[in-house]
Amino acid sequence: MSARILITGANRGIGLALVEQYLDANFEVHACFRNEKQAAELIALAAAKPNLQLHQLDVTDHDAIEALSETLSDKPLDILLNNAGYYGPKGYGFGNTDAQEWRKVFEINTIAPLKMAEAFYPQLKQAQRGIIASVSSKVGSMTENTSGGGYIYRSSKAALNSVVKSLSNDLLPEGIISVALHPGWVQTEMGGPNALIDTQTSATGLKHVIDTLTPEHSGGFYNYDGSVIPW
Repeated sequence: MSARILITGANRGIGLALVEQYLDANFEVHACFRNEKQAAELIALAAAKPNLQLHQLDVTDHDAIEALSETLSDKPLDILLNNAGYYGPKGYGFGNTDAQEWRKVFEINTIAPLKMAEAFYPQLKQAQRGIIASVSSKVGSMTENTSGGGYIYRSSKAALNSVVKSLSNDLLPEGIISVALHPGWVQTEMGGPNALIDTQTSATGLKHVIDTLTPEHSGGFYNYDGSVIPW
């Protein structure tokens, strides 16, 4: 039986590159996307890859998350990869924080990964070794924050890191590993054209980190090259 992974935000960028990486590794891949109009490449890939199953999902719709879990209730899940993310408004500074956007960013970046973990906990328990890998960012590191600003995105990822740590404490005794991952500065819609690495480099690194996880790694924060990022 092939291993199984569920990836959110799989229609473009790092998410799509991760789909390709895990298909190449003969995983059964369950790929989630929100907007069909922005998922043409993923949909085309699914037509050619029988191991790829697509699910339309808005990760802020908790009823939809539960419904998807019910649909996949009989499928052990080796990896839950929380990749869906939202940066929010760019170019704003202190005194100009849009609170409504802040709430939206938290819904996607912080609350959704926990709701996914809660919903797919039974499937992760069914696997020989379940892994919850959540794509964070080193801008959520307190130690790395030497420039200020970025209040919305930074705080959402710092909060996600806290979620990851609590998941590790709660679930590691049951054999489920939980980690936060930094994908690098990647050439995506969010990262921009001046970013340092492409999506395949990031996805290859992230997959290698996930492949080599042991229970001792649980609750940690890791760069795509495997190095530890300070909280």
